[in-house]
Amino acid sequence: MSIARAFGRSLVDAVVVAALLAAPSAWCAAEPAAADPAVSLSAPADAAVPANDVSTRALDEQVQDLKQQVVDLNKDLFVLEEELLFPANTQVAVFVSMDVGEFFGLDSVTLKIDKHEVSNYLYTPREVAALAKGGVQRIYVGNLRAGQHELVALFGGKGPNERDYRRGASIKFEKGIGAKYLELKISDRARKAQPEFEIRDWE
Repeated sequence: MSIARAFGRSLVDAVVVAALLAAPSAWCAAEPAAADPAVSLSAPADAAVPANDVSTRALDEQVQDLKQQVVDLNKDLFVLEEELLFPANTQVAVFVSMDVGEFFGLDSVTLKIDKHEVSNYLYTPREVAALAKGGVQRIYVGNLRAGQHELVALFGGKGPNERDYRRGASIKFEKGIGAKYLELKISDRARKAQPEFEIRDWE
């Protein structure tokens, strides 16, 4: 477990405890009052229902507000963890996009940076469908020192006539100060009736 996630759990626990301590009246109101024979004979049987309904609604609102605070806190912690693990001055991120029709069905992508394998991703039909509709996937994020580097991407899947298809693409890039973003783009080459694979450097 990372430091940020551990810290996040302690903060979530603190928010829960604080919310409960801040509204003790809501909990007390929900408990049934001691029976008083004199009151019971003179008061209607449903006299306490409106008060209970109000206290229940107030408690529900507090629970919903607490849930939203936890969601917001998790988002902040995720961003904090990203910044701690992958500082902007060393960060490199690789994305996958796809604009294909009949020439290629994506099954997997393997990434190598400077001859070291850093990612091997297998796709589900739902993920492939999302990419085909214009989605963009961040397949890898890591740290690199400044200087020259090489990225190699190996694409596996089904090519024309449902045959196994494996193709590679590579790019040499300069990692300077600031984050580096690279895109693996898969598209159809209609003239040659085959898929095309390229790597773009987002300057």
